Amino acid sequence: MMDIKFGREICGKLATAESREWLVTNGMGGYAAGTVAGLLTRRYHGLLIAALKPPLGRVLLLSKLDEFVRYNEQSSFIYANRWADGSVNPNGYINIESFYLEGTTPVWHFALADALLEKRIWMQLGENTTYIRYTLRRGSKPLALFLKALLNYRDYHGNTKGGLGGLVERRRLAEALRDRWQMQIDNLERGIRVQAFPDAVPYYLLATQEGNQDNLFWQTHHTWHQNFALAVETYRGLNDSEDHLHAATFNTVLQVGESLTLVASTKPDPLLDSQAAWQVRYYYEQKLLNRWHSRSSLSSSVAPSWLEQLVLAADQFIVDRPLVEEPEGKTIIAGYPWFTDWGRDTMISLGGLTISTGRPEIARIILRTFGKYVDRGMLPNVFPDAEEEPNYNTIDATLWYFEAIRAYYAVTKDRELLTELFPLLAEIVDWHCRGTRYQIHLDDDGLIYGGERGVQLTWMDAKVDDWVVTPRIGKPVEINALWYNALVCMVQFARALDKPSQAYEQMAVKTREGFQRFWNEAAGYCYDVIDTPQGNDLSLRPNQIFAVSLPIREQETFAPLLNRKQQKSVVDTVARYLLTSHGLRSLAPNHPDYQGHYGGDRLQRDGAYHQGTVWSWLIGHFVQAHLKVYRDPTLARSFIEPMANHLQASCVGNISEIFDGDAPFLPRGCFAQAWSVAEVLRGWLLTLEKQAY
Repeated sequence: MMDIKFGREICGKLATAESREWLVTNGMGGYAAGTVAGLLTRRYHGLLIAALKPPLGRVLLLSKLDEFVRYNEQSSFIYANRWADGSVNPNGYINIESFYLEGTTPVWHFALADALLEKRIWMQLGENTTYIRYTLRRGSKPLALFLKALLNYRDYHGNTKGGLGGLVERRRLAEALRDRWQMQIDNLERGIRVQAFPDAVPYYLLATQEGNQDNLFWQTHHTWHQNFALAVETYRGLNDSEDHLHAATFNTVLQVGESLTLVASTKPDPLLDSQAAWQVRYYYEQKLLNRWHSRSSLSSSVAPSWLEQLVLAADQFIVDRPLVEEPEGKTIIAGYPWFTDWGRDTMISLGGLTISTGRPEIARIILRTFGKYVDRGMLPNVFPDAEEEPNYNTIDATLWYFEAIRAYYAVTKDRELLTELFPLLAEIVDWHCRGTRYQIHLDDDGLIYGGERGVQLTWMDAKVDDWVVTPRIGKPVEINALWYNALVCMVQFARALDKPSQAYEQMAVKTREGFQRFWNEAAGYCYDVIDTPQGNDLSLRPNQIFAVSLPIREQETFAPLLNRKQQKSVVDTVARYLLTSHGLRSLAPNHPDYQGHYGGDRLQRDGAYHQGTVWSWLIGHFVQAHLKVYRDPTLARSFIEPMANHLQASCVGNISEIFDGDAPFLPRGCFAQAWSVAEVLRGWLLTLEKQAY
């Protein structure tokens, strides 16, 4: 396991300690997240953000714990808060001696004279339950510990101000409570029960002490702490202050070796044996690593330790999505802290998160789950965080579905699943041939056309109100690379199932011939989109890399879309203008629309999202394309290795969604992104597999 550990050189400085975040998850869409410094910088930070309608319905319940101690007649704060006036008070981060990850579990050590107090946070799998455990590791005297519990009950995208309701139903709630939010807080044998309002889901804060339970006390309160300042929300141009309710204070005295654990849960009877709960988490993660090391492709090479951390990170995105017809259904959370499950992200991520980690059975469940949602030949792009119909505004999610099935079948040879899904895949191809939503259809030149005014269909999907930043109406280069790949997959699948394949072979040949329309000989690379309302788009973007990386070599009974000279020119051009330490730029820096910094309000951020911002997930297909052209796995691997350093920045142990286009390529967007983790894992493994090059 990679040694991700920070000392006072990081933890004792606010700028470095608050820029590093941690994440723990529960496998059902809920999570806890915060900063190493302990102060809130996002609306999405909290110790229990529960998924009340798994994997959706996320609600912030336990915001934070403000802790202070008394030891050797001295009082010390071990928490920090930033307030609306810009002040940071108290500054308890200065007492952090070290911070590290044990698996995915964040662990702090606070040094107070000769006392060393440990704090660790993890979640129970399959439950909206968070454990926060404090252990006195050393000391010459007992230590008194006080925990102020700050609570909330709001949608995780929301904001609570002035003691008013934080849910979407804010108006109804405010009227019912006469414009004041009075939570019901009841004492229990080991803590408190919280009822935020009459029809809210109740939740519990329960304490258990290993040692002497008689030393444990708590007192209820009902005091709103107002104007917590959220620095990242300021940067994002959003409401940047919030209020939280001080609902209870827990206090105890710890002897050396004793622990106090606070359990926050929507269950009235969570497991209170924190040692047993911790062992469940520990052994679960060891099992994941054992599966990873059992991969036959790793037997000839020792995986670097930082990849083990990514294997554990990969699991954080795999969550339950139970359906009536598929009660064991699974899906993939696109990114933390704010994304839910997206069709496109799921299909792009599937191979790296499941196949690369030795868990193909998870891939099988997800492929079947999403198959239930195919409509008019399209996979949904977004499963909304509400009781609404899925959105089908994507042209590429469906085509990535073919590649995900191919990757699964290549490893498992699961003829049963292939037989089940083949009619669905054939129906998808048929819908594309005759046309489906948004003018998506197969044109006479063998290429896929799609798009309408005001709709964003490709992965470059930023939209602000009525402004589609990169509309890409016409025939996008990666869509047609994916279409060709899908047809080649259908030939492979049909042959495996002893079904006729000639129609798919003929379509594939026509698509390959038509694809030469993308090649711009003068520029030495591909048009990004052809047949747009304005003509052909020569913008240098990374989308053409898929014309080299797909289809993979095991499928190449068909000729590639580009000849060897063209492939090399694409890879070299992308490397010279788009490659960075953390992925590929979405637009070349010499383009007039290039944006090298991602930040500001929604208009500014979305305006830069695909106009130069670096996307880490693209590194996987760059490596795949580079291997095809140069057949040098050591060189290809070197493009991935800088990610090891990134695991110690931003969300420690994870990979960010995006980065600034300009050096030093600061991390932006979601601090943990599924396809970023997946493609780094998959790309690294490709460098070990000779069939990839």
